[in-house]
Amino acid sequence: METILQRYHRLHPTSARLYQQASGLFPSGVTHDTRHYAPFTIYVDRAQGSSKWDVDGNEYVDYVMGHGSLLLGHARPEVVAAVQAQVAKGSHYGAGHRLELEWAALVRQLIPSAERVRYTSSGTEATMMALRLARAFTQKSKIIKFQEHFHGWHDYVVASAVSSAGALAPSGIPPAVVGTMVVLPPNDPAAVQQVLEEDRDVAGIILEPTGASMGVVPVYPSFLGALRELATRYGVVLIFDEVVTGFRTSTGGAQQRYGVIPDLTALAKILAGGLPGGAVAGRAEILHMIEFGDERWNATRRVPHPGTFNANPVSAAAGVAALTLVATGKENAQADAMAQRLRSGLNDMLERLGVPGCANGVASMCHLRLGRECGTRTGAGCDRTICQLPPADIRAGIAPQALSALKQGMLNHGVDLMGRGAIVSSAHTPGDIDHTVSAFEATVGEMLAEELLSRRGGGK
Repeated sequence: METILQRYHRLHPTSARLYQQASGLFPSGVTHDTRHYAPFTIYVDRAQGSSKWDVDGNEYVDYVMGHGSLLLGHARPEVVAAVQAQVAKGSHYGAGHRLELEWAALVRQLIPSAERVRYTSSGTEATMMALRLARAFTQKSKIIKFQEHFHGWHDYVVASAVSSAGALAPSGIPPAVVGTMVVLPPNDPAAVQQVLEEDRDVAGIILEPTGASMGVVPVYPSFLGALRELATRYGVVLIFDEVVTGFRTSTGGAQQRYGVIPDLTALAKILAGGLPGGAVAGRAEILHMIEFGDERWNATRRVPHPGTFNANPVSAAAGVAALTLVATGKENAQADAMAQRLRSGLNDMLERLGVPGCANGVASMCHLRLGRECGTRTGAGCDRTICQLPPADIRAGIAPQALSALKQGMLNHGVDLMGRGAIVSSAHTPGDIDHTVSAFEATVGEMLAEELLSRRGGGK
């Protein structure tokens, strides 16, 4: 009997060869950390709507969706037309242009906190700018972040855990930089209040408003409200990293969905319609720190911000086209409905097979737990939207060996997952969802046969 891994090798020979070539060009043969998985990544040739095709001719229902940037699916005609028209006019003017005004007007229309906007080229740059603005505005140094919340890869935000020695960070980050970050567990307002009470050098608080890893380890909406109250009381800047959730959890992001308005918002991904582009939006008095003033202001207080590709015309054209569609509300409604169909289908299938696990998530995101019991059975109160299990249990949602087999097995059956979950677009159809559930059932069956999973009670 052919194993999951053997079939993966058989179906992807060209991807295997390209990966061997890439291994001599790139560290570990990949150009993005999350594209690194065993035994090799697939290489994609083209994509359209909810699907993509690899170099071996295999077709996939895609749930990576440009790492979350493609709410509208691949190659949405309106976005393609806008980009093609703009490229023919020029890709970089080195000057202002009308599209940057249209783009910002849409951001201000949709994002509640957006009194002013400043463009960047990526989400990492947006969070870096937001932190710098918070420090400049308050004239304080430290930032509170939360365990495992992802805000890009710049030096300040990579501190992700707490030990007896303090915050931990990857190699290459100076201890002095890590020392400006205070890393706390999420959903604990008392811990935040204690830091703010004892340390008056805190400039801001940054978080993913739905929780770490796009909401896998969730932030409870009540915690957002508590942070808003604490930030106001202690005079610190509240920053929502809505690089993922902006325009996805609602047309106005998590802040609109939960009715909690931050001082600054970091945006990217959907913002630029799947092209490179980011922004910081927020209170005018904080964005004022970038404005030019007299000589003393410019030398001592102003936050300088160049950036060769800020608001470049091509990204702006894509952003205007994408956000014009988002503003109707129809794209979010379709993506959310398909995600709900996916979550329901996966949960029904797992229950029918007697395999521990569940699917949950907010709006058009789906997070998987497989091989381990979920909260609805343990009495932990999981409503299959926001998981209520302890963070350690959530992080252990899929054993590493099982996760690798799940990725390979789903690719073998024509579905590309995003890590341990799925990012759904408005291009996904009921047929896509039903195919995905069938592919998942087939893969789970293969994992049971290979003893990578067990049914409840230990059965095969």
